[in-house]
Amino acid sequence: MPKRIKQKRSKDVDQITHDLAEPSTAEQSNLEIPAPLAFNLSEYMSAIGRKGGKIGGKRRLKTMTSEARRKVAVNAAKARWKKGGNH
Repeated sequence: MPKRIKQKRSKDVDQITHDLAEPSTAEQSNLEIPAPLAFNLSEYMSAIGRKGGKIGGKRRLKTMTSEARRKVAVNAAKARWKKGGNH
């Protein structure tokens, strides 16, 4: 087991916070930010939404009571009839 290095730490909360945050915020000369990938963001977001929608509908169906499902179905039917066109 490696030997622990004892460091003298301040009891001041602000100083401890500074000591903890300093390494993560220090500038690094060899740090390179990668260029953003070339892709269509809207396609990606629609795919993510579609995936969540497929899961969400099934999960919602399991948690709803039969009365709540009935209300949703009635509202959906009313909206379809109100829109007109294909009945």
